[in-house]
This record gives sequence, structure tokens and C-alpha cells, in this order.
Amino acid sequence: MTTASLDRLNPLHLLAAFCSGGLLTLMVLFNGQLGYYAGPLFSSWAAHGTGTVVATVLLIVLYRRRPSAPPTAGKAPLWAYLGGIAGATTVILTSTTVNSSLALSGTLALGLAGQVVFSLAADRWGLFGLPRRRPMPRDWGALALIVAGSALIILFGRAA
Repeated sequence: MTTASLDRLNPLHLLAAFCSGGLLTLMVLFNGQLGYYAGPLFSSWAAHGTGTVVATVLLIVLYRRRPSAPPTAGKAPLWAYLGGIAGATTVILTSTTVNSSLALSGTLALGLAGQVVFSLAADRWGLFGLPRRRPMPRDWGALALIVAGSALIILFGRAA
């Protein structure tokens, strides 16, 4: 992974990250609905099956546009190819929890808290090729706010 400059934030990157959060919510909702009717395991299989088809079509289209691009897939570390395991497990877990009393908002709130906890640990210990970065008090403060917000959503947001 590269160490990007933190003092120059690209607005398009911020927008892309924000939009990916919306797409993640949509994905969890769709997978949860499929999990409700067909089970979490089928939901994961269907999500990754359709994702494979879409990715294959995109690869074909993009390859035809840039046939001279050098291949870099062989240079990735072996563990980088294991993202599908985390993805499949995530779909199974979210398909289960979105259909529980946590609902969509509670599932996503706790998921965000889990993402921040793991990312702080990955930064701290330099996991998976990340540069080591000691979490600062503001990081712990952000985590505390996310956990508090999750608690509000889960404990007091069920009045509907």
C-alpha cells in the first residue's frame, strides 16, 4: 500500500468514499432481503455470483479500452487475494443481523464501529503492509462517538 499525503485531500476521493458508504448500505439491505427469503448462505452466494459476472464484464470492457496496460496482479501479496473470504463472511453476517432486532441501522452502526476498531489495530501494528501509525487521542474520541451513536441507534431507535 502507498503512503498518501494526508495534507492534500482530493474532493473526488471524499465523494467516492461517501458514495461507497451509501452503496454498502444498499448492498446490506438487498442481501438482507435475499437472506430473509432464501437464507444468509444463499444471499452470500448470489451476491458474489452476480458480482463475479459484473466484474468480468467490466474487465472485458476496460481491457478493450486499454490493452497496453501492464498486468500487476502477480505482484500482490498472497494474502491480498483472501478478501473474498471476508466479503462472503460479511454478507452472511449482515444478512443475518439485518433481519434481527438490530435492523439495518443497528447492523450498519455496529459494523462501522467494528471497521474503526480493526482499522485502528491495523494502523497500530502495521497489519497487511500498512505503515505503522500510533492512534492519537482524536482517534479514540472518534471511536467513542461512533460507539455512543451506535448505542443510541440500537437502544433508543427501535420505537418505530
